Amino acid sequence: MAPEPKTLSAWSGAFGDRYTERSGASAGVVRGRARVWAEVLSKMDGDMPGSAIEVGPNLGLNLLGIAAVSDMELWAIEPNASARERLVEDGVLPAQRVIEGFGHAIPLADKAVDLAFTAGVLIHVDPSLLEATMREVHRVAAKYVFCSEYFSPKPEAIPYRGEEGLLFKNDFGGLYLDMFPDLVLVDYGFFWKRMTVMDDSTWWLFRKV
Repeated sequence: MAPEPKTLSAWSGAFGDRYTERSGASAGVVRGRARVWAEVLSKMDGDMPGSAIEVGPNLGLNLLGIAAVSDMELWAIEPNASARERLVEDGVLPAQRVIEGFGHAIPLADKAVDLAFTAGVLIHVDPSLLEATMREVHRVAAKYVFCSEYFSPKPEAIPYRGEEGLLFKNDFGGLYLDMFPDLVLVDYGFFWKRMTVMDDSTWWLFRKV
């Protein structure tokens, strides 16, 4: 039997706890995420999603940004227990919409939400689980798939906080288009950290047809 990918124990355990402790939802950060999501949601004008799930939200900064500019029903699937507790304690989401787990096994029905997305999460998925994770994101999305990730034209592993095997850059938008013929590109762009308080990352928005 193959060993469990390092990413699973890292993000559900003490490494993920430390990440949560470093994060914070200041008013400025939430305003920045709200600006980002207002831009993304503007691309869906005329067919706005009524619900969304974020895979790996940690403290829910993106969810807070979405909530600031829309009234859609929001869900999360998060592997780290301390982050799940904070999502509820901080009032980001009600407990019944916070799911324990990883993106490669989302316990929701096909097309359960209008929008499924990741932001800085596919980069932390072990390559052995990447296709399964992207297939699950695609499966639960009824209308839109979105991701914002570090870009590389080819798969590239990079040390992350002194650890190997925890960060993998790729052309995630290209992978989505290659894997799913029913996806069409709505738009793509770049989030510049200096102006968006997001990590410098490439984003892609797809519509299911």
